[in-house]
Amino acid sequence: MIISYFSKVKTSSYLGIKSWAEEDRPREKLLLKGKAALSEAELIAILIGSGTPSVSAVELSKQILNSFNNSLHELARLSVKDLMKFKGIGEAKAISIVSALELGRRRKESEITKKPKITSAADVIDLVKGELLDLPHEEFWMLLLNRSNLVIKKQLISSGGVSGTIADPKIIFKSALEELASYIILIHNHPSGNLNPSQQDIQLTKKMSEAGKLLEIPVLDHIIFTNEGYYSFADEGIL
Repeated sequence: MIISYFSKVKTSSYLGIKSWAEEDRPREKLLLKGKAALSEAELIAILIGSGTPSVSAVELSKQILNSFNNSLHELARLSVKDLMKFKGIGEAKAISIVSALELGRRRKESEITKKPKITSAADVIDLVKGELLDLPHEEFWMLLLNRSNLVIKKQLISSGGVSGTIADPKIIFKSALEELASYIILIHNHPSGNLNPSQQDIQLTKKMSEAGKLLEIPVLDHIIFTNEGYYSFADEGIL
């Protein structure tokens, strides 16, 4: 009687991902805890999206990894057809896995560009002269630096006419805040070749300096560039 009773009961140890606690689901776990909290199997599970009626995407990913000694290097050697030999992995899922591993390979092989370090106005000129040399109109640029004075970003703020351009502090500090910059350096050119700052240049520099102090993102310098030379507010003791 006991045997016949249990033989009629359908049992299954498989629970779909949707029945898991939210923090244990791969996508939700990534959002809540960050990508580093996920195992290789969980990351692959996100790529394939779903498993089979009897195996979750995570379990399927574990099976695939276990078949290759849990080595991503070995997994990266597989073709789309190789991956499709696993039950539950169709062409689309196999392509997703192959594409993701290829991106990882290319990232590893790509050269890491060293961020330039700014120690003087001359360093700034070396970095921006390619954009400003021989321009017939004014442009306003900025450099965003981290605490080590390494350049996070070089950004064009505005492009104007022969006699001037607009530098909106809201745009400048919005970008600085988004990039978590520690310092700002401002640069604009004078197509006329006149190195002397205008009254507007002086007023803008003071305005930007005050805003930088308030937001704790100091303006280190404001540089006027011409084909013949440059003028540094910091070197002149104005900042």
